[in-house]
Formats: sequence, structure tokens, C-alpha cells
Amino acid sequence: MTDTSPYTPPPIWSWNKENGGRFANINRPIAGATHDKQLPQGHHPMQLYSLATPNGVKVTVMLEELLALGHRGAEYDAWLIRINEGEQFGSGFVAVNPNSKIPALLDCGGPEPIRVFESGAILLYLAEKFGALLPVEQPARAECLSWLFWQMGSAPFLGGGFGHFYAYAPTKIEYAIDRYAMEVKRQLDVLDRRLAQSTYLAGDEYSIADIAVWPWYGALVKGLLYEAGQFLQVQTYTNVVRWTDLIAQRPAVQRGRMVNRTWGEPSSQLHERHDAGDFDTRTQDKLDAAR
Repeated sequence: MTDTSPYTPPPIWSWNKENGGRFANINRPIAGATHDKQLPQGHHPMQLYSLATPNGVKVTVMLEELLALGHRGAEYDAWLIRINEGEQFGSGFVAVNPNSKIPALLDCGGPEPIRVFESGAILLYLAEKFGALLPVEQPARAECLSWLFWQMGSAPFLGGGFGHFYAYAPTKIEYAIDRYAMEVKRQLDVLDRRLAQSTYLAGDEYSIADIAVWPWYGALVKGLLYEAGQFLQVQTYTNVVRWTDLIAQRPAVQRGRMVNRTWGEPSSQLHERHDAGDFDTRTQDKLDAAR
């Protein structure tokens, strides 16, 4: 259905709580906590509060990659934040991320905990802390950071723009879907042209640029995001598909995708991660079988 009814913005905008579509129960025009709730904390240096959305997957993949490289200081507890239930508005979470978005990280490995929020900032913080997955020399470093920030600026058009109007809005608005579909296809073409020139986004080496972009655009070209694969003809972006499949083969990426995941096959869901052995013993299929 296409909404063709005319709309004239009023002189002053007012909040209509019933006009938020699928996420009306958690969307609001003000910040801050809605309730008192302290965050749990484990014993590892890194405390992650997240959900396995594309932005959340970036950080769990990063932590698993760092552990695979031998950086024991990257050991982490991953606590599940159910954003559909508004857990990101608890006072403890807001203290870590005043923007009330997942993921949020507390680095407890020093004298005082350091909070880091926004997924791109977390990737950059971890890469610099451990001296890994971020080129040191120019021009590769500049290329890596450029693609990292490209993703941070582009993904809102994919998620909040195309994804919202194509999959979640209460009515289908042709203009909005066409506008954002055009932009998403342009972005895919940007990636496809770059990946025709190099194995990874920053060059020949895997980096935080790939870790940032893959959960969004990799899922998109595999038809896993918004059920929009056919609509966007994602299979035509052959270089992005090649890159996506290459990264998907990495064991750390496979583990990272499972953490804080609450949907899909039970064997792919590890609601919380507190130990490396949890991947073998605490996936949802095993917990269900033990009940």
C-alpha cells in the first residue's frame, strides 16, 4: 500500500506515541534513563552490553579476533541487552552510553573503568589499545579509517532509512522506499568498485574497516537483512559477495556472530558469553536440551 495522503507539517512538532511503527514502544524524543537498573559485571577486563544486531556483531567479532591473535586482555563478558524491552534505558546502561544504543563497552582493565560507546569508536579504541587490526603505516591507515567512518556515516541510510521504510514502517511509502533503495544500491556499488581493486577494504590486510562494514553489507548481499535481497538484486555485486564469503569463513567471525544472538537456529544463539568454552556448552540448543 502506498500512502498518498497529503501531509503539511504543523508549526510545532508534537510526539505521537502511536505513530512509531514496529518500535513505537521504545522510540521517544528525549534522552536519559526511564528506570533504575544497575548493570551486571563479570571478572574479565572487558564488559560488553549488547545485542547481536549488525552494530553489536562488530564488537563481538572484534573481541573474538583479538583473542584469536593472543591478546588475553581482550577477554570479555558479553551481557544481553534486550532493546525491544527497553533495557537500554536503565540507569546503569545510560551511565555507560548516554545515547542509549547498543553496543556499550566498559574497559575494566585499568585503575578506573573506561566507558566507550558507538560501535566505530569501540573498534578504534580496541585496535589502538592492542595494536591490532589497524594499519600503522600510511596510506593503509588512512584508507582503513576512511572506510570505517564511511560505514558509520552510511549505515543509517541502510538501517534507519531503507530498512525502516521497507521493512518496519506501518505504511509503505513509495517515495521513501525508492529514495533509500537508490542510496543503498549506490553504497553497494561504492563497495563493489573498491573490492574489485583489493582483497579487503583497506588493502591486502583484514582490518577494523572490514569488521565494521561486514555485519551490515555482508548480511545484505547474502539476502539476510530486511528480506530485501531480490528487491535490491544484491547478487549482482559480485565483489562484495566474494569479500563477504571470505570473511564469513573466519572462525572468530563465526563465534562473534553467535554472541548476544536471540534469534535463528538455537545452535547459533549464545545469549551471554562469559568464557570461551560457552560456545561449546551454553548455546541455546544445549540449554534447552538440559531443561
